[in-house]
Amino acid sequence: MTINGPKIYFTIPIFGGIPITQTLVTSFIVTVILCVTGVLMGRNLTKRPGRRQVLAEKAVSVITGMVKEAMGDHNAYWTPFIATVFLSSLLGTFLGMTGILRSSTADISTTMTWALLVSVICWYQSIKNNGFLAWLKGFTEPIAVMTPMNIVSEIAQPVSLAFRHFGNIAGGGVITALIYWALSGASAGVLKLIGESSIAVPLVLLAVGVGLLLLSRPKAGGKRKKLPFLLGLVCTVLAGLRLLDWLWSLTGRAYPELSGLGCGLAWFAALAVLLAGIVLLIGRKDKTGTVLGIVLAALGFLAICFVSEGPMGVPVLTLGLPAVLSLYFDVFSGVIQAFVFSLLTMIYISGNCPAPEEKTNP
Repeated sequence: MTINGPKIYFTIPIFGGIPITQTLVTSFIVTVILCVTGVLMGRNLTKRPGRRQVLAEKAVSVITGMVKEAMGDHNAYWTPFIATVFLSSLLGTFLGMTGILRSSTADISTTMTWALLVSVICWYQSIKNNGFLAWLKGFTEPIAVMTPMNIVSEIAQPVSLAFRHFGNIAGGGVITALIYWALSGASAGVLKLIGESSIAVPLVLLAVGVGLLLLSRPKAGGKRKKLPFLLGLVCTVLAGLRLLDWLWSLTGRAYPELSGLGCGLAWFAALAVLLAGIVLLIGRKDKTGTVLGIVLAALGFLAICFVSEGPMGVPVLTLGLPAVLSLYFDVFSGVIQAFVFSLLTMIYISGNCPAPEEKTNP
């Protein structure tokens, strides 16, 4: 298993070579999405707003209120900048969930660029409001001995701001990859043991699984027992995979090999069909929806077996947990880190943009 940084797609042969990486592509896509969304949401505004205009006005009012509360009413003009930082961070993280693009916030170059930009803005505002000499004098306060510490603190501010955001997003991706790798190995080991066993082993597993599922059925007015249900489900799935593998060995493989791209596309298509069947089974209570759900789920599962070179090639232990972890790190942690980065940005900038009365009073 290898965990690498952003992939370099190609290099522009100017100025010594400009590498076009995954991070740069994701950042460009984020910019395009934000620009197009801004134009579409802000065009054709009317006095009687429709749903689109109501949504746009609500978003603007929420972000403006957040900026005013953190920075003061006199700094409300920073709203577009804070909104851009927040949405760029949020969307840059979410695009990593596609599996095709890489999260731009998982690259230290992205967050460090934002942090340096915030620091430059803070320095400019401090010089603008207090003068260059007063800005330099601020490094010697409260006493001249503190000058080295103040300089280090000024440098550490953007570094800590960048590494906090980058570390949480990149760390989440690394943890998810490590768990997926471990579960893949465990899944391969378990399936190998079951695959090399006789046909009696899956029959016993199937009987145990069905028994546990029946044992987990809720009584009148009660709840389903979760532990027997999960164990029974695992045993039934493993037994089903082994039995399908036995049938698979009887039929052989009379189809051509798929290319890497074709295998990936077929895998996602089969997974989509399987999920559609499961959704129909859960959401539809009528007979037609149940039958259609069973058919789609069966076709999706067989297609996954086809792509995985047989039923015993399906990494059953990797289903679910990595997705939940990715949902946490990419969605929850992404939102939190975008908010924290924006909040710290507002605090740093507002500290160098005091209210007019504070600047005039001694």
